[in-house]
Amino acid sequence: MHVLEAGFETPGRPCVLLLHGFPELAYSWRKVMPALAAAGYHVLAPDQRGYGRTTGWSADYDGDLAPFRFTNLVRDALGVVYAFGHRHVAAVIGHDFGSPVAAWCAVIRPDVFHAVVLMSAPFAGPPAAPFDIANHPLAPQEDPLHRELAALSRPRKHYQGYYATREANADMQRAPQGLHGFLRAYYHHKSADWPGNAPYPLRGWNASELAKLPTYYVMDLAKTMAETVAEEMPDAAAIAENSWLPDHELAVYAGEYERTGFQGGLQWYRCGTSGLFDAELQIWSDRRIDVPSAFISGLQDWGFYQRPGVFEAMKSRICTNIILCELIDRAGHWVQQEQHERVNQLLLRFLNRSTA
Repeated sequence: MHVLEAGFETPGRPCVLLLHGFPELAYSWRKVMPALAAAGYHVLAPDQRGYGRTTGWSADYDGDLAPFRFTNLVRDALGVVYAFGHRHVAAVIGHDFGSPVAAWCAVIRPDVFHAVVLMSAPFAGPPAAPFDIANHPLAPQEDPLHRELAALSRPRKHYQGYYATREANADMQRAPQGLHGFLRAYYHHKSADWPGNAPYPLRGWNASELAKLPTYYVMDLAKTMAETVAEEMPDAAAIAENSWLPDHELAVYAGEYERTGFQGGLQWYRCGTSGLFDAELQIWSDRRIDVPSAFISGLQDWGFYQRPGVFEAMKSRICTNIILCELIDRAGHWVQQEQHERVNQLLLRFLNRSTA
């Protein structure tokens, strides 16, 4: 595993583990790691399985998905912690798809992961196990939502369904606007810089409600993701003024995804949408996150509303010891990059309270 490290000069420091999301890298924590290290922590940020310079995974669409399931991603996190000589961490912090991995770390091994921060993606909790579980074998089930979205007067599709298709990787890696241009438009579209990001709660998980989401979540049926975000490409002046992701930093992402493609990250989505591993996760049915927890997101991020009711359930029921919950203004989905100074303040406040 390729790991970025800060605060390693002084032995005996408490460890903090940072888990990135899609389509990102350990590099996404570049503005967080120095602040945590300066506060006395040993900070570890791996390229997770399927990403960047971490090896040992297959990008074969027809290959085995099991290595990308949540329990194995938790095992990866344990492996990183142990490899650097730690037996526990002060906190595991996950953003985007790294958020549910961090949550599962806290559910499965609270003895190792003593606190958890979820960023941008709230946690719905382990899947429920029915009373007569032996009579309910879990076969993959198609969500009727996909048919309902396709049947709208403006036919649509959910991005996670698209990410599960064979074509998605090539659509993005070989985007007509170039990979750098695709990522620029993608990051812009999901940031506070795009004026259409003014999220509000949806009333239910149904086609008419989800059709209100921006097109990076609920796409036009006939369009690829590259075509979808191209419509919102910022102009040259806006790109030149971007201080949270200047072109030389974006080039790091573009260079890595040019080399690896996106399929490693897309396998994570396929695990979730297929339902193949839900039965395994039912082992922890009704378990809550009891370690100190926090939730941080951008106020202009639709991510905490895209699954109606999950944000509220996480705060009221799933996280039993939530001691910080903050939505940061002038930040969209890439909160630790768009508003890193505020994120760093909140993380240090949480770490001080959770370890007191």
